[in-house]
Amino acid sequence: MTAGPAPHWSRPASGREPAAAALLSWLGDPLAPGLAVVTGGAGSGKSRLLAWLIGHGTRPGTAGERRVHGFVPPAGQSATTAAWMLGQQLSVAARSPGELLAALAADRRRTVIALPGLHAAEHPGSLVELALDLAELDHVRVLVEVRSGTEWERALTAGPCARMDLDEPRWTDEARRAAWDADHPDAGAGQDPDPEEPFDLDDPASVCAADPWSVTTAYERSGENHGGLRPAWLRAGASLTRDQPPAERALVLLAALGDDADPRLPAALNSLAEEASWTVVWHRVRGDVSPPWPGPARALAAGTGPLAGQLVVADHQGTVRVLDAESARSTGRLPHSAAGARAIAVHDDGTVTVLDEHGLPHTQHAAESAKPKGLAALLDDGPSTREQLLDAVREYTRSLPETVTALTGAGDRVVLGDAAGTAHVVAAGAEPRTAALHRGRVTAVAGTMLPVSAEGDTVLLLYTGGADGTVRAWAPHAGPMPEPVAQRDCAVSALAVATGASGPVLAIAWADGLVEQQALEDERLRVFHPGGQAHALAFTADGDLVVGTDEALVRLRGR
Repeated sequence: MTAGPAPHWSRPASGREPAAAALLSWLGDPLAPGLAVVTGGAGSGKSRLLAWLIGHGTRPGTAGERRVHGFVPPAGQSATTAAWMLGQQLSVAARSPGELLAALAADRRRTVIALPGLHAAEHPGSLVELALDLAELDHVRVLVEVRSGTEWERALTAGPCARMDLDEPRWTDEARRAAWDADHPDAGAGQDPDPEEPFDLDDPASVCAADPWSVTTAYERSGENHGGLRPAWLRAGASLTRDQPPAERALVLLAALGDDADPRLPAALNSLAEEASWTVVWHRVRGDVSPPWPGPARALAAGTGPLAGQLVVADHQGTVRVLDAESARSTGRLPHSAAGARAIAVHDDGTVTVLDEHGLPHTQHAAESAKPKGLAALLDDGPSTREQLLDAVREYTRSLPETVTALTGAGDRVVLGDAAGTAHVVAAGAEPRTAALHRGRVTAVAGTMLPVSAEGDTVLLLYTGGADGTVRAWAPHAGPMPEPVAQRDCAVSALAVATGASGPVLAIAWADGLVEQQALEDERLRVFHPGGQAHALAFTADGDLVVGTDEALVRLRGR
């Protein structure tokens, strides 16, 4: 299929063709500074010029060198809310300016960001700092509009930049300006904005129904706690500011609510969320004390065997905790940590395998399994089947030329993913099975035993996610499916799969913060945005979905 023609660009207003040509030249020049500053006095046409560029540059089909990937309207914005808005537009999970910068630094694709009307923002200084930090990335272009003569203009133009002062005659074609003014006699008369509906920061129904950006600005300005609504809103603001029904917003706000909030709020938010696609069974957020928050969830697995009814969670320091799946209360902790834990596999004898940041598996006993006694113990003097499997995994991992980046348990097998995009199924006493499934590293693997006959026969069904933004299905006895199960323009960060009454149920966490759950037989899809990137997912024995982020651990049940 051939691409359609590039969209037509209209002429800019008020004879600004010379300025428009200079901006397009800056966008197309690989040697130009990463920062461009459009300045001028009040009424000089700065905002109109940037609106022309943004309006054309964000249209589908716009040529790559003219493409504008993200922009932030100035009214009421701070660096934090700007990061939320840009994260939504650029498909990255960003709860703060630092997270936005880290995400863009890791993605080497060209990115153009426009920040119009910076001088009119709520916190211009923080936006100036953000603009300068973004422009330091050599694959990012930043275009800023700021009024001349302000301290913000001086800060932006103190270093290398392309500066355009629209008060200078060279940026206007006077003949075209006169013709444009004659054809548009009322162009200077702006329309008054629609009056904003008032809202109450102490009322969850009010804030969930109001404009979320206005609510965010009001909470940022307020020095009060508002019964716990303020910290919850700012914790999950990257999700709450998305376009969504009030019921879904109430669900997200409930999942971010701390245990020190007004005790009436959970019931009120739960009532407001009755039309949402999920219900919150329980949630633990940063700062909770009863029961305590288990820390940032970087890896997660549901227990089996002696650990049935438990959740095994690894935090950012590699500490591995065991929680009661019904209440999230701690029931224990593994004695040894695994630095930079990437994944967890729980085996049916109470053994837990943790994959560390170097791609090495670490095995510990979280619970004692039943051991043979008497004559059976005398006859059983060799390694168990589980020990043989884990020995095979350790040996196989050391033999791989690529670093192991993902891991899961699957009955009597362990599934690995590596940095080259290959998945490996390892079993004791058998040749490993492999399949090259992704371009770039495997970021997540999940497996389930799928019934295939009335007699109870099962086959292993695997799902793998990659940095290439695809999720693929693979049954090792038959080979991988040729087409991805899911595909988006961002990496997969976690997977979980379970076998429900109607077939497999797959949960996918994407790097931009979206969590999806799909019953594959009937294509029902539920989504959840926790407000930050979900690093870990797991299904409980009841089919509930547990979502782990850096700020919260949440158990969700589909309505």
